[in-house]
Amino acid sequence: MLSIRCKDCNKELIGHPTKTISCGCPNMATICGDKVSAVDLSMIVMLNFYKPKTTNNVLSDQDIRWQEERRQRKVRRLDFEVR
Repeated sequence: MLSIRCKDCNKELIGHPTKTISCGCPNMATICGDKVSAVDLSMIVMLNFYKPKTTNNVLSDQDIRWQEERRQRKVRRLDFEVR
């Protein structure tokens, strides 16, 4: 969850995944999910930010290597005689 503060009106905004939240001052600081917008972004202070967690690979190194080799294969075209 992302939170910002507008320096113009000193209102603190906390992000919501689906709702758009705005401070209402002339700077119009707006936050929607992980997107922040304003008339003047220098008047915005980021209080915290979202840091995505690193996920462990579901596939093993051997499986990833096999998938990469498979992706590199060429398509073999066969010519058939049409009667």
